[in-house]
Amino acid sequence: MKNTIYNLDPIQNTEMIALNAHRLMKRDNTLEVSKKILSEVMQYKRQVPRHKECLNAQCEECASIHLPKIVQAVSIGEPVTFVLPAFPGKSPNTNKVLGYGVDLAEKLSLAFLGSLCEKIRSFYAPGIKIIICSDGRVFSDVVGMQEGNVTLYQNELMNLINDLSMSDISTFNLDDVYEDLSFNQMRDELMKTYGHSLEFLKHKVKAGAKLSAKREELEANRMYKGITRFLFEDALTPYQKLSRAAVQRNAKQRAYEVIRRSNAWSELIEEKFKHAIRLSIHPQTCGSKKLGIRLVGNESWMTPWHGVALETNKGHVLVKRSEAIELGAKLVYDSKGRASHYTLINTGFGD
Repeated sequence: MKNTIYNLDPIQNTEMIALNAHRLMKRDNTLEVSKKILSEVMQYKRQVPRHKECLNAQCEECASIHLPKIVQAVSIGEPVTFVLPAFPGKSPNTNKVLGYGVDLAEKLSLAFLGSLCEKIRSFYAPGIKIIICSDGRVFSDVVGMQEGNVTLYQNELMNLINDLSMSDISTFNLDDVYEDLSFNQMRDELMKTYGHSLEFLKHKVKAGAKLSAKREELEANRMYKGITRFLFEDALTPYQKLSRAAVQRNAKQRAYEVIRRSNAWSELIEEKFKHAIRLSIHPQTCGSKKLGIRLVGNESWMTPWHGVALETNKGHVLVKRSEAIELGAKLVYDSKGRASHYTLINTGFGD
C-alpha cells in the first residue's frame, strides 16, 4: 500500500511547523519545571544510607517513581499534590514532650513545609499542596494515646495552620472518613476494608532480615524496628513499673499492630488521593514508592510529636524534653501562658 502524501500550501506548512515547535517547547518546559519541583522536595529527603548516589536531589531512580505524577499535574497547570501521613499526636511520655497540644515544635515544622510550598510557587505559580493525613486516631489505642488528646491535637493543628495562613497545607484524618461512627468502629471499618493479616506482616518483617530481601520486605523490617523503638521509649514513663525487658517485649508485640493499622491507612490514602505523591516521615530506600522527607530543614530524624523545640545560637533543633533539661535549657512560655519550647540563649550553657 502506497503512503498518501498530503501537499500543504506554504502557509499551512508554516503553521504546522510552528504548532509542533510550540508543543515541543511546552513539553520540554513541563519536564524542566517538574524536575525542579521534585529536586526542591528531594533536597530534604530522609534516605536510608545505602546508595551514595542517592544522597543528592538528582537521583534518577527516585525521580523515575515520583516524576510522572508531577509531570501530569504540571502539564495541565494544576497544583502538585503531596500526601504526608504524620502529626498523629504527642507522645504519651512527658520525658519527651511538653504536653498534649501543639507547641513551637509543630509551628517550626509547619513553617518549614510552608516555606517549601512558597519556594516552589516562586517558579511554578499553581504551586504544590501538602495534605497532612493525621494518623493518631488510626492507632491511638495501641500506642497509649488518649482519644481526647488526639482530638485536641488534631484541632490545634488545624487552628495553627489557619493562624499561619498556610493555604497550601491542609489536614485529613480518620474522622473525615467515618464521621458517624465511634472511634473504635472507625478503626474496625478501616481494618475490614484495607487491613492485612498479622501473619502476612510477620512474614514480610522476617524476610526483611535476610540478604535476599526485596525492597518492600526491607522497608517492613526497618519500620518494625523503628516503631518498636518508639513504642519502647514512649512506654518508659515515670509511672510504669515493668522491667525494661518486659516493656521491650510488649513494644515488639504492639509494633506489629501499629504497622498493620498504618499500612491500612496508607491504602486508604492511596485510594482517596490517587494522583498524589506519597511522602513519609520514615527514611526510604532508593527508588521507593514513598519519598522520605524531613519535617524541619536541619533535622534528620526527630519529629515534633516525639520531642521539643530547643533554641540555640545556631537556630532551633528538636530534642527530647529530658535532653533539653539536662543541658540546663530554660522553659519558654507563649503569649497565652502555655509551655512553648526551651532555650539555651542567655543561660550560660553552650550549644
